Amino acid sequence: MVAVLFIVAIVAYLLGGVNGAIIASKYIFKKDIRNYGSGNAGLTNFYRIFGAKGVALVLLIDIGKTVIGILFGWLMLRIYGFSMVGKLFAGFFLTLGHVFPVYYGFKGGKGVLCCGVIVLAVDPVVGLICWIVFAIVALLTRYISLGSIAAAVAFPIGIAAFGGWWLQVLLAIFCAVLLIIMHRHNIIRLILGKESKFSFEGKKSKTESK
Repeated sequence: MVAVLFIVAIVAYLLGGVNGAIIASKYIFKKDIRNYGSGNAGLTNFYRIFGAKGVALVLLIDIGKTVIGILFGWLMLRIYGFSMVGKLFAGFFLTLGHVFPVYYGFKGGKGVLCCGVIVLAVDPVVGLICWIVFAIVALLTRYISLGSIAAAVAFPIGIAAFGGWWLQVLLAIFCAVLLIIMHRHNIIRLILGKESKFSFEGKKSKTESK
């Protein structure tokens, strides 16, 4: 069992490190997204800097790697009767790899899209609730970061509310805490009233990331 967990952790981490925003910025625009805007290798910063072109590739890579990692965790641990734990365990290490990718000097994104896919794969109902929370907060405030943080908080609460046992809730908390920590600078800017609001026009705003 320990060996299986180790394998799942390594595979999920390495998959998580494959960053769609970095790949798309380098191969489409011949630039590194981490040198522009907020410096974050995430979907929101990518869109702000480059616009809609390349967004489909970012989504394909980041969603694809997450789905593959989640399926791997599920397949490896379901034989022990821990299907959902396998998804959550793989999900945490996928997020960790996305945030601290070994391929890119441990400088990646903030894990929002990754976590968004994870929560849908773990529990579609809880996932839908988290995405609704994200959408409502983001649309009302136009702060992607605030919507992301609110959705992160809703993740473990939703898992617990829908009958998740302590290990499942704990793993969900790990994912949520990691995402919130990665938004620490956004939180400071929100408190100071300096956080930039999202615009669908793209290429005009300077900060905030996903």
